[in-house]
Amino acid sequence: MNIAVLGTGVVGQVLASALAAKGHAVMMGTRDVQQALAREQKATGAQLTLAEWHRQNPQVGLGTFAEAAAFGEVVVNATSGFGALPALEAAGEANLDGKILIDVSNPLDFSRGMPPTLFVANTDSLGEQIQRRFPGSKVVKTLNTVNAYLMVNPRQLAGGDHTLFVSGDDAQAKATVAGYLRDWFGWEDVIDLGDITTARGTEMLLPIWVRLWGALQTPVFNFKVVRQAAGQ
Repeated sequence: MNIAVLGTGVVGQVLASALAAKGHAVMMGTRDVQQALAREQKATGAQLTLAEWHRQNPQVGLGTFAEAAAFGEVVVNATSGFGALPALEAAGEANLDGKILIDVSNPLDFSRGMPPTLFVANTDSLGEQIQRRFPGSKVVKTLNTVNAYLMVNPRQLAGGDHTLFVSGDDAQAKATVAGYLRDWFGWEDVIDLGDITTARGTEMLLPIWVRLWGALQTPVFNFKVVRQAAGQ
């Protein structure tokens, strides 16, 4: 499958390399390829600069947002929260129409330092804003409640016995993405929360996620939903 990963930060890098390792053709998207490769600063959480990472992952293509979106049968938005809508605008509505758009971004605002706040919450979500702006796309919000390395390897924690969520208006797209999450990365417990408005809930998990990270001193943790057995 041809997969576009928009964003060249640590989330984009981890997702792109994992998908390429599964045999998919992957192209990462960025605003300006040459500027991105020339950047000497490492992305937050990354061990390598983008140029160093790309030399180690030559099988992953690198293009503009528009080139990547045109290439992908499925598009993954792995940009920052503030960068999500501008990146998708640059990708182009025509390159997104009719496609599943997996939205991994969170509306985190670091303008006042740590811990971040949310720039949209309660009555709206970033997932909803993306779906409204690109009505021809099938937006599925997922993976935004775990760190990048856990996204692609859930079994590193409790043998994979923890929970992931999907939100979106298109039931078939959500079912397809749940299948991708199992096949690509090994996620077993995927809960369909409902339409795209339910992305408000998963995005609003981020304030407690950040505080748990501080308390636990590791980002390798997740939520597990424990259900009551049927008939009890």
